Amino acid sequence: MSQHSPRILAIDAGGTMTDTFVVDETGAFTIGKAQTTPDQESEGLLTSFDDALRYWNTDRASVMPKLQTTVYSGTSMLNRLLERRGDGPIGVLVSAGMEDYFRMERAAQTYAGYAFSDRLHVVTHVHNQPLVPRRFIKGIRERTSFFGEEVVPLYRGEVAEAVRQLCHDGITALCISFLFSYRDPRHELEAENIVRQVLQEEGYDIPVYLSSRSNPVRGDLARLNTLVVEVYAARPSRQQLFDIRDRMKAEGSTAPVRVLASYGGTVSPDVEWLVTTLISGPIGGILGSRRLADLYHLENLVCTDVGGTSFDVGLITERELLTRTEPTVARFLLTLPTLAMDSIGAGTGTLVRVDPAVKRVTLGPDSAGYRLGVCNPDSGIIVPSITDCDVALGYINPDYFLGGEVHIDRERALAAIEEQIARPLGTDPFTAAEGVVRLLETQMRDHLYGMVLGMGYAPENYTLLGYGGGGPLHVAGYTVGLKFQDVLVPSWAAAFSAFGGACADYSYRYDRSVDMLIRANPSERQMMAAGLNQAWQLLHQRIAEEFIRDGLNPDAMTFLPSVRMQYLGMLDDIEVRATWPIDPDHGLDELIERFDSLFAKIFARSARSPETGYFVTTAIGVGVQVTEKPVLPKFALKGADPSRGAHKGQRSLYWNAEWHQANLWEMDRLESGNEIVGPAVIEAPATTLLVPPGMRAAMDAYRIFHLTSK
Repeated sequence: MSQHSPRILAIDAGGTMTDTFVVDETGAFTIGKAQTTPDQESEGLLTSFDDALRYWNTDRASVMPKLQTTVYSGTSMLNRLLERRGDGPIGVLVSAGMEDYFRMERAAQTYAGYAFSDRLHVVTHVHNQPLVPRRFIKGIRERTSFFGEEVVPLYRGEVAEAVRQLCHDGITALCISFLFSYRDPRHELEAENIVRQVLQEEGYDIPVYLSSRSNPVRGDLARLNTLVVEVYAARPSRQQLFDIRDRMKAEGSTAPVRVLASYGGTVSPDVEWLVTTLISGPIGGILGSRRLADLYHLENLVCTDVGGTSFDVGLITERELLTRTEPTVARFLLTLPTLAMDSIGAGTGTLVRVDPAVKRVTLGPDSAGYRLGVCNPDSGIIVPSITDCDVALGYINPDYFLGGEVHIDRERALAAIEEQIARPLGTDPFTAAEGVVRLLETQMRDHLYGMVLGMGYAPENYTLLGYGGGGPLHVAGYTVGLKFQDVLVPSWAAAFSAFGGACADYSYRYDRSVDMLIRANPSERQMMAAGLNQAWQLLHQRIAEEFIRDGLNPDAMTFLPSVRMQYLGMLDDIEVRATWPIDPDHGLDELIERFDSLFAKIFARSARSPETGYFVTTAIGVGVQVTEKPVLPKFALKGADPSRGAHKGQRSLYWNAEWHQANLWEMDRLESGNEIVGPAVIEAPATTLLVPPGMRAAMDAYRIFHLTSK
């Protein structure tokens, strides 16, 4: 019988694989992996959980009652938005004159996700398909000014007539988002009362959503987008979360199910504003990276996650994690606090084609996802993917994918590469496959290099962490030529995002636009301090209500107030921790000092501009309840030479236009202190670490590989 007593189950349900990270009472952990089942995520989740428990010689029935918490992160909500499989039709009430929001968009939204060359040419820009057709958007005459003053009263009759028309057209939900309602919500509240009265009279029962209640922040299009995405993608995805919770309960678990939010905390599936979990999957990796940064005392860390559909990059600079409040997701501008990261469509499932007109290889934008590629006979995929190229080059063991549970046919992959890539390019399939892989890795390298340079640093200032199912396989390729201080690859890289989810605390975050210019006049400063204290009070009250709904004591939470600030005239702002209540006489001076210090850390080579003045854009409140976290065990270092039992033989692999005989090693049988010299392939059921010729991988006391040149 297993001696382990699992306490934490962390899940990362990606577009290709579902990873689980299971932690016992001592901090020891095991990982599992299974193909994602997008139509019913609980199936893939439980299969992955079984895979993890197999390493501890135990089963679900034995461990479910022992679980203390379950943390979920995933991409189902995002995929629903990307694939336009959301709920509808949705009715929308906006300020009169703004009915064409979704057709006109904003310039930044029309070229979001485009390559730099395409951004330069307006003719290549394509508008998004509107989530809400024009006929379901009704303009209501009203106007509150930017300063929160009523300019035009609400035309109540127009609200009633619009709601009747929309209901007769069959809407399933109604969103209300007036232009400056974040300044004063009275018009939206008044409209809501009219709407509910009409719904009752007409006999309709549909939910009503207000932007001023859900997200009272500046940015009218992004605020409306976020409100609609909550209804379109988050509401149906909530049922997946309820299904996971019900399945876990039916299996004997009493542990609460928490969902990782984009700002780095975890929330209940019952949370009112579920859209904050839209991009939870990649966020887990950044949280796990911060945990390792603390463990290794690293100031600067590049976090790179290679999945089946994307390459995600985040930066930890001077121990600081940046937060964005208006990210672009699926080509939509959103008002959504999220840990700063950038993604490109460059994953191991990326499909590869040759443009017949110019004989040029194109990658994506579509992906095989969980179906892997042509090498998977059951996939239905006929276009080769990056995984097909990896299999053809000998990097992946076709008999050991997911421990042999998924059959991989190397000959099918080679035939597809030969026919669709090599022959049009006039070369052999191995040269073609390696060229494709190097092209992908070059795009990855350029992306992360640009992010580091954009912060005013160089790769020499950073350590790089490579994780995700495809990270260990490609990290040597996308770091070549970049002189990072170190390149780290955790032995549990495949479930690293799930590990990060297990590191997250239970927390709720809400933002509120305040737009205050800090002036020199003492009386004005006191009024500003009072305004900030009032905003934090409202945020604290809302977070307390969330804790009460979840059955938690709000008095036990830690409330963390902060603001977003900028030098007046800056294009962006940064987040600064504050004190609540803020001192009316000296609190703003302390806030300015913190902002100046943080700005100098984040933008090391940029000039500070205090002479322009300081502007506070947003008040932020975060309520936190600390949760139990995994503790990475530390192992005694053994000798550099691995044991014979870890060696699995040899296999030919193609690297730099040459065939090499690579030693094969079983990852789980390697010990801390062992060094593997390339060419070599270190295999595990969940991932593969490629050590090319001229490189070595040394495993440290925490079972993390350090990849270096010989």
